[in-house]
Amino acid sequence: MKRKGGRVLLQVISRRNTSFSSTLTTLSQSQVLLMDPSERYCYNPTLRWNPQVEEHFNKAYGAEAFARISKALTQPSRYSCIRVNTLRTTTDAVIEKIMEIQCDKRLHDPPQNLHMNDDVESLTGHKHNGVRDVGPAVEIPENGHSSSTETSAVIKCQIPGLDYVVFVKGSGPHDIQYDYQQDRPPKEVIVSRKCAEAVLRGAQVYVPGILACSAHVEEGDVVAVSVGVEQPGRDGGWSVGITHPHYLERDRLYIGQGITTMSRAGIFRGLTGLGVDMTDRVFRLGSFNDVLKGDIFLQNLPSIITAHVLDPQEGERILDMCAAPGGKTTAIASLMKDKAAVIAVDRSHNKVMEIQNLAAELGLKSIIAYKLDALKSVNKNNLNGITTQGSREDRVGLTCQEAESGSSVTGDLSSLATEGTKTDMTDNKIYTLPISEKANVPDEEQMNGGRYRSKAELRKENRRMKNGPGRNQSTGGRVDKCEGFPPNSFDRVLLDAPCSALGLRPRLFAGEETIESLRRHAVYQKRMFDQAVQLVRPGGVIVYSTCTINPSENESLVRYALDTYKFLSLAQQHPKIGRPGLLGRCESSDGYFEEWLRPGEEDLVQRFDPSGPHDTIGFFIAKFNVAPKDA
Repeated sequence: MKRKGGRVLLQVISRRNTSFSSTLTTLSQSQVLLMDPSERYCYNPTLRWNPQVEEHFNKAYGAEAFARISKALTQPSRYSCIRVNTLRTTTDAVIEKIMEIQCDKRLHDPPQNLHMNDDVESLTGHKHNGVRDVGPAVEIPENGHSSSTETSAVIKCQIPGLDYVVFVKGSGPHDIQYDYQQDRPPKEVIVSRKCAEAVLRGAQVYVPGILACSAHVEEGDVVAVSVGVEQPGRDGGWSVGITHPHYLERDRLYIGQGITTMSRAGIFRGLTGLGVDMTDRVFRLGSFNDVLKGDIFLQNLPSIITAHVLDPQEGERILDMCAAPGGKTTAIASLMKDKAAVIAVDRSHNKVMEIQNLAAELGLKSIIAYKLDALKSVNKNNLNGITTQGSREDRVGLTCQEAESGSSVTGDLSSLATEGTKTDMTDNKIYTLPISEKANVPDEEQMNGGRYRSKAELRKENRRMKNGPGRNQSTGGRVDKCEGFPPNSFDRVLLDAPCSALGLRPRLFAGEETIESLRRHAVYQKRMFDQAVQLVRPGGVIVYSTCTINPSENESLVRYALDTYKFLSLAQQHPKIGRPGLLGRCESSDGYFEEWLRPGEEDLVQRFDPSGPHDTIGFFIAKFNVAPKDA
């Protein structure tokens, strides 16, 4: 935006798909000069909620407790949680490799980062093999991850059964010394909220995430990085205001500083690539992108615990109903030493591909991934099951007997799925046309490995190449489709249900969720749970989990399950480090009410609080035992 009589201070990148508010309040120049820079150039955000949602959570948790939760959600966990692939390596070997990587990184870091952990040394006075602690110790319960004297940067988890989990400590929030002068504020790059949330977790700033940039920014300049967060708009909705650097909306929303890798013009013109190399961050967490690939998997602690709570046993048939991207699926397969049948389903072709790719990366053979809507998981029309079409050699996974013997796939596992179709988006085989069609063979550019391509298909492909893959565009690859499974097909079922995700952190905005949308999530989850109940055999187990703090999707679902299915009962969970569930009921101002847990049930579930001592995401786990269904 160009101001009269002044230089261009900020340029809005109009090609970004962002709406901009024109109802922002600016500071006068005199106010800016008198402002303490530490009040503006810092990170201390306030999470915005829909008023009705905030009222709902205040009733559920109490205003003071919810304020702590809301504050914790704006910050990442102070450690990275890593699951070691023990089928390929050992925990001790991974710890040693990570420490070597950290040592090497410190040797090659620029000087401003060499002393990034002096505050930690002052707290602990300890160094470990030349690697300083990278942050204050995570508060740990008496039966928790490590002893109170553990101060090393890389810690092996001490929770019983989780010795293959490693914590790499981080630190923050830190005060960043921005190059601010009264008459010359620092050059600035404004990034999107999603980009900022990734940067807070340790990522870099890439060009697609940049919304705007100060004038006269050249390659190699030091820039402050701030966040454009949604603000209330005139129409009652939310929009992002990106204009003059003195706008109040970015006060206390500075996440660090870095060095630009291209000029302002290059940022405007580019579509991909690294835009800002972050050199100083508010939260300092290690990045594990492409580090020890196949040996480790970065995963939240509650998600790892969920797989343990399911307690899968070798020789059982397990179903992961909403499996993408495959973290819990692969954790289950690893727990069974890759010697059981693990079926993973998701309704998205691309997400099924993600599951297959992750299983292949970790070297797991017991996982079969299907494209299937979890709401249509049960198929009562065929109680015997029919093998999915396609050659058996193309299957991913083995039955438990075959995994032990090393024999080829026999189809016993895939016979659970009813008949479907095989899709292959990257098949380059030569297809022979029928004789009657050979007289009309198209031109070469309309052939794809011998398959005819219409002009409409070619135009669609050209658009996709130009604009990139859309949300509904398949990235290619082969997946199996199925039309559901017979009732009582599985020994254990995990339903990690799609949810409002209000427990994920860091989170800089929560205003998009309304009280109506939260209730819709709950209805959707109950329908999925109905499917899970039909698919598990009598004597089996159902584990239900979400990554939200919303009791309508957690305790309310448990109440629904116990009241609707009298043969279900809550089961003890191991390990159990989460807090008890919420008791009672809640009535909204519009007359809607929901019932939660009853006395005696609260200790049989786990609720992970983002503001709690474990510094995790918000999460919920419930485990059900299934008695004879005719009871």
